[in-house]
Amino acid sequence: MNPLFLLIPMGFIALAIGSVLGYFARQSIARKRADKIETTLQKKIAQVKKDAEEITLKAKQKADQIIRDASRDTEGQRRDLFSAQKLLTNRENTLTERVSVLDKKEDEFRQRVEKLKEIKTNLEDLRTESIKKLERVAKLSKEEAKRELLKNLEQEYQVELLGKMQKLEQSGFEKYEMRAKDILASAIQKFALSQSQELTTTTVSIPSDDLKGRIIGKEGRNIRTLEKLTGVEIVIDETPEAVMISGFDPVRRQIAKIALERLIQDGRIQPARIEEIVHKVESEIVQQVKDAGERAIYETGIVDLDPKVVQLLGRLRFRTSYGQNVLLHSIEVAFLAEAIASELGANVAVAKKGGLLHDIGKAVDHQIQGSHTDIGIRILEKFNVGDDIIDAMKAHHEEHPAETLEAVIVQVADQISGARPGARKDSLEHYIKRLQELESIAEGFKGVDKVYAIQAGREVRVFVNPEVINDYDAKKLSRDIANKIQEELKYPGEIKVTVIRENRVIEYAR
Repeated sequence: MNPLFLLIPMGFIALAIGSVLGYFARQSIARKRADKIETTLQKKIAQVKKDAEEITLKAKQKADQIIRDASRDTEGQRRDLFSAQKLLTNRENTLTERVSVLDKKEDEFRQRVEKLKEIKTNLEDLRTESIKKLERVAKLSKEEAKRELLKNLEQEYQVELLGKMQKLEQSGFEKYEMRAKDILASAIQKFALSQSQELTTTTVSIPSDDLKGRIIGKEGRNIRTLEKLTGVEIVIDETPEAVMISGFDPVRRQIAKIALERLIQDGRIQPARIEEIVHKVESEIVQQVKDAGERAIYETGIVDLDPKVVQLLGRLRFRTSYGQNVLLHSIEVAFLAEAIASELGANVAVAKKGGLLHDIGKAVDHQIQGSHTDIGIRILEKFNVGDDIIDAMKAHHEEHPAETLEAVIVQVADQISGARPGARKDSLEHYIKRLQELESIAEGFKGVDKVYAIQAGREVRVFVNPEVINDYDAKKLSRDIANKIQEELKYPGEIKVTVIRENRVIEYAR
């Protein structure tokens, strides 16, 4: 038998035996490891139980401590609450006692009031009875006696009261007049505009009367063309070396005047040339109006106005009032109002702008019905100018009441500018009419004998009948006449009213 075949079975047997032995060996090792792990786990479990017991013990001790502390706090709060309750009880008892005392005093007060009412009633009865007895004795009623007493007092102290009134008024007037003069003098010195009378003349001088025929033209063509283009009336009459221009619009009159002067200077007077010159002058006038308005606002430092308002302001360059250029007058009023407002502590910006725009209505018053003040108000409202500016400008002719200090300042500045020597030129008819109105107003009062308007209508002297008017009545009469003049007349500056009471006693020695 081959030995190789014996070795193979034996190898399998040995392998099987080795496998069995290895299995039991691994099982033995595993049991040992499991026993070791279980022992370790038991030790850890025991340690954990011990730690848990210690923690539980500490927690119980802590809880006991907290309970003891809470008990102490509760006891303290209970004591505090008891003390507060005791204090409140004491206060309540005190208040109850005070209420009782007050109730008692209130009863006493009511009793006293009732007694006083009774005493007052008795006094009224006694007073009424005494008055009735006095009326029976004096044979005068209470009102009659009162009037008699007042009449006697008035007669007795009339002279003394009049003297004190005059003294107080004179002292006050002197003081305020001095202050007003200082303010006005300061304002005038700050801005003293040179004044010269300006008239928007409607007379054009010509070298000779021969030019009148050329101005009229063949069958009147030239003059009709000029009138049609400018919207004015050209008057050629017997006046030597002069042609008159008539029209309501001052700008149109200015255009016609300049165009006619240039045509005369050029010598070529014909419809085509007239049309060319007029269109050129119109463009120049529009630009002049714009430039004049811009110069005015630049000079016054007012730059927040609508361009259309500025253009209307420039139209005042060709407008005059009693010979005074309205644009220069408006600029002057603006500066005067600024100076006065700064002295009085008023709103300088409002006063200045109100002064510049106070006559803005005169730019179109020949086109729109109404006074230039009302027209100006509508213009400023249309272009959203502030209400404070409108309030400042609308009272400068007293057509509307002066509601603000700035309105009074603009009114004063307007009167200063118009009253400058040589600033305005009044017509003879208007001057005579104003003097007649002044005298007729004063003559309408009772007791007036004669009235004279003197100093170009700036003073009215009133002579009264001394038998009708006493000194006290003379004082009152001067005020009444001044107030009526203010209400009924319009005039530049101020008018002085002087009442003269002269008593002459004449006897003859024979």
